[in-house]
Amino acid sequence: MTFLLLLTGGVFAVAFLVLAFVSHFEREFVARGRAALFAVVLPLPYLLTAWFDAPLRAILGWTLLVATAAFGVSLVVPGRRPRIPAVAAGARIDERTIMFSRAALEPGGGRFETYYELHPEHRPADDRFRAKPGLMSERSVKYEPLSFAAAAASFAAVEHLTPLTEGDVADVRRDIAPDHATRFLKGWSHKLGAVACGVTATRPVHYYSVKGRGPRWGETIEPEHRWAVAIAVEMDHRQMASAPDGPTIMESAQQYLDGGAIAVQMAEAIRRLGWPAEAHIDANYKVICPLVARDAGLGEIGRMGLLMTPHLGPRVRLVVVTTDLPLVADRAADEPSVLDFCAICEKCADVCPSEAIPRGPRAEADGRRRWRIDQDACFAYWCSVGTDCGQCVKVCPYSHPDTAVHAVVRSGLRRNGWTRRVALTMDDLLYGRRPTTLSPPRWLRG
Repeated sequence: MTFLLLLTGGVFAVAFLVLAFVSHFEREFVARGRAALFAVVLPLPYLLTAWFDAPLRAILGWTLLVATAAFGVSLVVPGRRPRIPAVAAGARIDERTIMFSRAALEPGGGRFETYYELHPEHRPADDRFRAKPGLMSERSVKYEPLSFAAAAASFAAVEHLTPLTEGDVADVRRDIAPDHATRFLKGWSHKLGAVACGVTATRPVHYYSVKGRGPRWGETIEPEHRWAVAIAVEMDHRQMASAPDGPTIMESAQQYLDGGAIAVQMAEAIRRLGWPAEAHIDANYKVICPLVARDAGLGEIGRMGLLMTPHLGPRVRLVVVTTDLPLVADRAADEPSVLDFCAICEKCADVCPSEAIPRGPRAEADGRRRWRIDQDACFAYWCSVGTDCGQCVKVCPYSHPDTAVHAVVRSGLRRNGWTRRVALTMDDLLYGRRPTTLSPPRWLRG
C-alpha cells in the first residue's frame, strides 16, 4: 500500500508539473502558477498517509487508492453518446441581412435606401453602430497605429485577390480519378498552410440566396457547382490571447489573407484542368463557410456561432472552393460531444462584453436548431473598440494550442459527459472563468 500511495502522489506531482511547464511556454502564467500549486497540494494526502503511521492508516490509504482508481476509470470509460437532434437543412440566408453587408451600405446611396425599405426593422440598430467610431477607426477604444495599419494592409491585399476568385476555364478538360484529385487537393492545401481540409457535395442551403456585398449586390445566387472544398487556417494562439486588443484583428486579417491565397490558387489550378471553380474568400462569398465546413467534416458549429474544429476549436478562419471537378465527399461532422460541451460550458457567453452570445440550449432559428448570436450587439461592440473582439475565441477551452497535453484532454472530452464536466472544472480552476488578456509578442508591444 505504501508503494502505491507514493506512486499515486508522484504521478499527480509529475502530471501537474508538466502542465505548469507547458503553461509557461504558452505564456499562460496564471495557469502555470495554479498548476504548480496543484503539483504540491494534490500529492499531500497520499504522501502523508504513506509516511505517517496514524490510526486507521490502512483504511484511509486503501480508501484513497480505491477512490482515485474509480475516479480515473470514470474518466476513460466510454459513456452513452449524447442525444443531439439532427441538423435540419433550414432556409437559405439573404447575404444583405448580415452585419458586414449592412455595414458596407453608404447613407445616401441607392442600396442604402433599397435595403431599409425592405428591412426597416434593422435601421435603429444600424444607426447605433454607425454612430460609433467604427472598425479599425483611429477614434476607437483599442486603436493602436501599427497593428491597425497591418490589419488594414491585410484586408487590402484580400481585396486584390477578389478578381482571382473566378476566371476562364481551360478548353481541354483533364479527367482525373476523384480519389486522386481529392487526395491531391487536400495534401496541397496542407502544404500551403491549411490545418484542415474537407470535401462535401454542395446543397442549396450552403449558398446565400441573394448577394449582399460587392458589385453584384442584390443579385439572386443560383447554386453553380457540385462540390465544395472547405479549408481552415489557424489563427495564432498568442495573438488571439491578446483579445480584444489590436493584435487580434491583425491576426484575423492575416488569416483571411492566407486562407484566401490558398483558395484562389486552388480554384485557378482546377480551372487550368478544364473544370469550373470559384474561390469564396473574405467579403466575396456566395456560400456560408461554416455550413460548408461542417458538412465537409471539419467540425461542429458551437455556441458562439463559429465552427468548432476538433484540434483548435474556433481559432481558425475558413475559405471554400466550389467546383465541378469530380471529388470524393467526406462524412459530415458528427461530434455530439462538442455540442454537449458547448451546452454546459458557456464561458464564451460569460466573457462576451456585448452579451451577444446566448445561454441555455439551442433553439430553432432560420429553420434549423442552433445557437443564434445577437449580431447587432456583437458588431456594435466591434465598432466601439475598433477590433473584431475575439474574446469568445480566446476563452474557449478548445482553443488551447494543439500540443500533446491539450490533445489528451480533447481525447477525453469525447469519452463521456462526466469527463467533459471534470475538464471544464479544471479549465476554470487553471485558466479562470474569465481568463486575463495576455500580452502579445515583444515586437507587437509599444
